[in-house]
Amino acid sequence: MAEEKRLMKGNEAIGEAAVRAGCTAYFGYPITPQNEL
Repeated sequence: MAEEKRLMKGNEAIGEAAVRAGCTAYFGYPITPQNEL
């Protein structure tokens, strides 16, 4: 089976990895500059 490779931004990779690892919530501090997660 071929390995799937996708090109994405760093924030997208972190978010997808967190979901795959079982993370169900993310809390961020509402201040500028805001992150994209």
